[in-house]
Amino acid sequence: MSLEFLSLESIQEIAHEYGYWAVFFGIALENTGIPLPGETITIIGGFLAGSGELNYWIVLATAICGAVVGDNFGYWIGKIGGYPFLQRLAKFFHLDENQLEKARDKFRENAPKAVFFGRFITLLRIFAGPMAGISEMPYPQFLLCNFGGAAIWALVMVTLSFILGNVVSLQDLVGLVGKFGLIALVVVICWIIFPIWLESRKSKLEVED
Repeated sequence: MSLEFLSLESIQEIAHEYGYWAVFFGIALENTGIPLPGETITIIGGFLAGSGELNYWIVLATAICGAVVGDNFGYWIGKIGGYPFLQRLAKFFHLDENQLEKARDKFRENAPKAVFFGRFITLLRIFAGPMAGISEMPYPQFLLCNFGGAAIWALVMVTLSFILGNVVSLQDLVGLVGKFGLIALVVVICWIIFPIWLESRKSKLEVED
């Protein structure tokens, strides 16, 4: 999920011009909670490494560092001021405090998995860090899951684009990765939101009876 006004061609131009810095800041800002196309820039970085324009190992290290740094900023933003913002957002969507608490508790129970695997899931990659802070995930545990998840995600994305750069078009690869992320997002929403909605619905029916 990225800002729609940034076309793939524009992102390619940014990656060509700024190289490793584009990869670092792209994924760092996205993981902080800003909806920038960090994943796409990382994939393009792997493509450029495959063509010899960039160094594979530096792209990989840059992607890992950017993801770790960005998620750390996101964590502290969420911890310091994220919950009041979440309360205002809940009111906008007509969710009561009880439903919000249940959602936060659900995330807290699965915070290590969300931080570790969240980078492979559309939107969760953006909000995993802030949500970990909001749910008060212990910082040492967050650091471990954050670094482990960043390393695995960067290794998969950079290596995939590095190897497939001469076989699959960049547009097709970005599309396939994006579809995977959306499918994973739907699964997560059904897993977290649906049980909360079902319980809320059941409670309302009991009150009406």
